[in-house]
Amino acid sequence: MSNKTVPECDIKDPSLAAEGKVRIEWADRDMPVLKLIRDRFEKEKPLKGLRLSVCAHITTETANLARTLQAGGADALLIASNPLSTQDSTAAALVKEYGMRVFAKKGEDIPTYHKHIEIALDHKPQLIIDDGSDLVVTLVQNRKNQIADVIGSTEETTTGITRLIAMHKDGSLPFPAMAVNDAQTKHMFDNRYGTGQSTLDGIIRATNRLLAGRTVVVVGYGWCGKGTAMRARGMGSNVIVCEVDAIKAVEAVMDGFRVMPISEAAALGDVFITVTGNRHVIDREHFQKMRDGAIVCNSGHFDLELNLEALAADATSRREVRPFMEEFVLKNGNRVCVLAEGRLVNLSCAEGHPASVMDMSFANQALALEYLVKNQGTLQPGLHRLPASVDQEIAKLKLDSLGVHIDSLTPEMIEYMGSWTVGT
Repeated sequence: MSNKTVPECDIKDPSLAAEGKVRIEWADRDMPVLKLIRDRFEKEKPLKGLRLSVCAHITTETANLARTLQAGGADALLIASNPLSTQDSTAAALVKEYGMRVFAKKGEDIPTYHKHIEIALDHKPQLIIDDGSDLVVTLVQNRKNQIADVIGSTEETTTGITRLIAMHKDGSLPFPAMAVNDAQTKHMFDNRYGTGQSTLDGIIRATNRLLAGRTVVVVGYGWCGKGTAMRARGMGSNVIVCEVDAIKAVEAVMDGFRVMPISEAAALGDVFITVTGNRHVIDREHFQKMRDGAIVCNSGHFDLELNLEALAADATSRREVRPFMEEFVLKNGNRVCVLAEGRLVNLSCAEGHPASVMDMSFANQALALEYLVKNQGTLQPGLHRLPASVDQEIAKLKLDSLGVHIDSLTPEMIEYMGSWTVGT
């Protein structure tokens, strides 16, 4: 790229590009499914000439998705979906080594974050990749004149899907949106194994605390909560789960965890992790009950899961005690330590999900965009899932890359499963 014009961008440090390229290539080694799709896209160009705005975590794994979309012919522009999740070396490499327009800086303030959203919409996207649905919501609310140009969008967070469901119920979702998060090869693996490992990675990097023997409170027992609780137990922690869904609560009990309301768990926990996608699940009353030195973090998409405004209002002092760790001293003298400003701890304090699990998630993203383009004009506005056949194909490709083989149904089995007359 040294002999090419650097595209328009807003990144922190262009000199990090060489480092970023090495890191992107390292991640690519563990993303064989996405590479197969990239090779096909390079030949077929299913996204040729289409304007694409991507609002995502700017990580090495996302970079390889962007390379795949670029290979498919897309005119792509990338922005960060979270102020603290950008890897600056990755952003630099995407601009200088791969010629992409990127507007993302780790630690960008909220006005800059919103400015980048406007820049992404100024691109007049025909396709959108969203993390948390900020791009889609802003377009629908403030750029109604652009709606007709949108073929569709994809969303791969639980939080974003919740917003899209609310938009659809309200009659405010004017184009097809692919619920990538609901694909089995996404939520069963990315949310469970990716979030489980990367969340604890972020906590350990930020605190350097031993988790063995500590009481870890996991708020939410969806796929992300399941993975986080499982991994915390694997580190030797005593795990408490808090839930509002009776079925998920029963599942947590059957999985061997203690289950109780957060109002009770608040006084017992050493480390608190929210993974609900909801608002103020840890609130003022809970902070006031916490032990001295309690560590609180969030691995859901938005920082709203923690009522940090209430915590700040109740604190007599606050200070940074380690990078990405702020200590609040309450009136009772107890100290509460919040990681990463309440933002995604796995991406703010660590590097997010491992490449091998994002391989499947981003395969879903790429194929969801292709599906939108192929079915343009036939898909109704609203939320859609990728066909099960696509989900199965991604899983098969992943097994092939791992050298794992499975059985196939025999003709006799197929006949039996299609019959109602043969019994015992």
